[in-house]
Amino acid sequence: MCDQTFMAATFGPCDSCSKPSPLMNIYIKNEATNYCSLCVEMMACQGLQKGETLESLKRESETLKKKLEEERNKLNDVELHQVAEKVEVLSALSIKTRRVLKGHGNKVLCMDWCKDKRRMVSSSQDGKVIVWDAFTLNKEHGVPLPCTWVLACAYAPSGCAIACGGLDNKCSVIPLSLDKNENLAAKKKSVAMHTNYVSGCSFTNSDMQLLTSSGDGTCALWDVESGQLLQSFHGHTADVLSLDLAPSETGNTFVSGGCDMKANVWDMRSGQNIQSFESHESDINCVKYYPSGDAFASASDDATCRFYDLRADREVAVYQKDSIIFGASTCDFSLSGRLLFAGYNDYTINVWDVLKGTRATILFGHENRVSRVRVSPDGTALGSASWDSTLRVWA
Repeated sequence: MCDQTFMAATFGPCDSCSKPSPLMNIYIKNEATNYCSLCVEMMACQGLQKGETLESLKRESETLKKKLEEERNKLNDVELHQVAEKVEVLSALSIKTRRVLKGHGNKVLCMDWCKDKRRMVSSSQDGKVIVWDAFTLNKEHGVPLPCTWVLACAYAPSGCAIACGGLDNKCSVIPLSLDKNENLAAKKKSVAMHTNYVSGCSFTNSDMQLLTSSGDGTCALWDVESGQLLQSFHGHTADVLSLDLAPSETGNTFVSGGCDMKANVWDMRSGQNIQSFESHESDINCVKYYPSGDAFASASDDATCRFYDLRADREVAVYQKDSIIFGASTCDFSLSGRLLFAGYNDYTINVWDVLKGTRATILFGHENRVSRVRVSPDGTALGSASWDSTLRVWA
């Protein structure tokens, strides 16, 4: 995900044996407990039946996984590109850089559009969050934060607030005002608190709830007003790097992807993991719902993007070329869903034909890896953020 490595280790008394030692944060029935490695191993062995070992249970789980995959494959009738054979080929795309937004002093790590289709928010390794007018290139607000590596930012549905979080393990909400000279940093309110860095954040369909993903391997739903944890989501076995909310107004599901190479679909009401996909061969850096909400795409360090149909419960397309050897860091769909924009670590944005599985065009312009691409709410423009310290608007 980044070119620097961070390690968070908690040291303290073990909840089981009380000895001071490096602790593992594990969850039992959604209750967080801190056990040392010896107590974790003892706990794992306690429930074993006669003749069972951890190794035999691992082998059994692998066998069950293979059986599930075989059952899934029996339902595979046809590939997406075969269904799309009669669909007309896309005409030549002419997408160019229309605006370059300069103002950050370091890598831009995230960006998001406001629902008014004009304003953008971006966060950077320089510790700043900037609100831009994408038409005039004016900076409307600049908010310094107490930590660098602000990994996540998001606009509230009303356009009256932004959320941001990063290496300080917190996600904060900042109300915006019409007074450009007002000190917004003083109005910042800490809403979410994880035990490791915050990698992603998104408001639900209102300004009152915030969804976050974290390096502690969990996602969480928070009440913005009180800062209360409403629901936590445990299922990933490594850092969660990305999340995306289902697009419908009444959407109660979201998808997350992470370093365990899994993409999980969650029910926000129950906290349950309702679908899981494991076909990538490296970290999943980004997940994004298809506009209809029936499918989603993922971008990974294995240099591929993949397309999953939730109704078919399987992967239906892989977007890759032998010439692409760098990881895909981000992706987003066009408004119609026909195009998939994917940003790569070789500084390019590849545009894929979702139905046919072919590359429609390549966008050049950034001078370092592309960290985020987002299509504007009306579908007329594409915003991109990069480690070259700039943002671009393409149309």
